[in-house]
Amino acid sequence: MTGTDFINIEENIIYRVAVFIKDKYKVEDGVDIELEKNIPIAAGLGGGSSNAAFTISALSELWNLNLSDLEMHNIARNFGSDINFFLKGGCALGEGRGDKITSLEHIDIDNIFLVNPGFKISSKEAYQAVHFFNENTQWQQLISTHDVSYCYNKLEEGICRKYPEIKFIIEHLKNNGAKKAMLSGSGATVIGFCPDRKIADNFTKYYSKKKYWNCITKTKRSTK
Repeated sequence: MTGTDFINIEENIIYRVAVFIKDKYKVEDGVDIELEKNIPIAAGLGGGSSNAAFTISALSELWNLNLSDLEMHNIARNFGSDINFFLKGGCALGEGRGDKITSLEHIDIDNIFLVNPGFKISSKEAYQAVHFFNENTQWQQLISTHDVSYCYNKLEEGICRKYPEIKFIIEHLKNNGAKKAMLSGSGATVIGFCPDRKIADNFTKYYSKKKYWNCITKTKRSTK
């Protein structure tokens, strides 16, 4: 586990999911789980949710539970709204509170630049910063056109008010070649959709000098 500020084992979602499954299905065997964390904690990248999803599917196999997709999704709903997506993967639409997942046609996006300024923002804090919710249909246009300019995050406005550095990063990416820049999840990570690798590499050089965690990535097709 990278970093010395990792939360207590008993509070970690991997541990809580494993104990839940062990108790629910009366599993007598134990399991050793080792986590190597390669992304910042509380960064709006779905790290905890993806860890939980993998734990569910892995324990189903390791403990020979042969859980159905429905059973795994029902377990996931007990621990958060994002976990169900990671059980599915790929490009998908999340409805309800985010736990109703429908697979969509894959959207190929290369040269996605991620940058994190180094501070944590809890999901609770991010949602409390939202002034109001109003319906936004840009996601429908994104699905139909695959144009990243339609990407949208309602949490961004409130987080930018509270954390000026987030707003600065978004504006810097936009002003220096990114086709679109926005908050990732509840933050503090920011996404920059770059038209080519050169621009993404320029961002890497700039933010690496500032000692900000950063990464260049791309969308991935579901293997399920």
